[in-house]
Amino acid sequence: MRGPTVPTAGLMALMVTFLPGRVAAQVIDSETAVARARLWIPPVASLVVPGSGQLIAGRDRGLVYMAAEVFLLSHYLQLRHDGRHGSERYRQLAFTVAQRGFATSRRDTVFEYYETLERFDASGVFDRNPGGTFMPENNSNTYNGSVWLLAQRTYFPDPANPPAPGTEDYNKAIRFYTDHAIGPNFQWSWAGAPLELEEYRATIRASDNAFRNAQNQLGLLLANHLVSAIDALISSRLSATLRRPASLQTSYLGEQGAVVSLNIAF
Repeated sequence: MRGPTVPTAGLMALMVTFLPGRVAAQVIDSETAVARARLWIPPVASLVVPGSGQLIAGRDRGLVYMAAEVFLLSHYLQLRHDGRHGSERYRQLAFTVAQRGFATSRRDTVFEYYETLERFDASGVFDRNPGGTFMPENNSNTYNGSVWLLAQRTYFPDPANPPAPGTEDYNKAIRFYTDHAIGPNFQWSWAGAPLELEEYRATIRASDNAFRNAQNQLGLLLANHLVSAIDALISSRLSATLRRPASLQTSYLGEQGAVVSLNIAF
């Protein structure tokens, strides 16, 4: 027994009615996906190049982000250049003046060493009795002498009455001294060169400050990228949601910080 059938003409009518609806839904979904993807173009562009996302969206304030990027980047590069130039200058002063008579060739080392040259007029000798029983520098006005003084105060029960050489406390003090004192290859003395010492101190401070300020500029560069990207993201998403122009604006107040404001047109 055959069940009820749908006439062929009716079935074709149903298909004709149904299929266009599916096609239209797919077109709408595709357009929505494309529109959502486009919302991310401005923030991604601004994250890479500050201000570019705003310009893509037709907002002139992107030029402000770009101008800030150029200024911050150029200032950062200049500070790095000044820091490297100062670093080369104070290292050369250390070799040609302070290490003269001690080192025959320049040997660059860690920054802490050059900071020590700024604080002490002389390193002092490493061993006051070369070839014999080891005797640390005992002039506390020199760097090595200050190290030996610290070693005695740390390991000797009574620094005024030092233990005999070879005892456990004495050996501990000697090990501390040899680990921290300046060896023969890096001895220095600013004797007879007070003007060069003052130039050295001014140069190393200026170089260190330049490198520190460059790091600060790097932080501002990163902030400019992030703020520009957030601005573009908020503006594009709010504009799409509210169907009104929206923008995030940042006003820098120098040392007092910054003010962020959200503007929505009505």
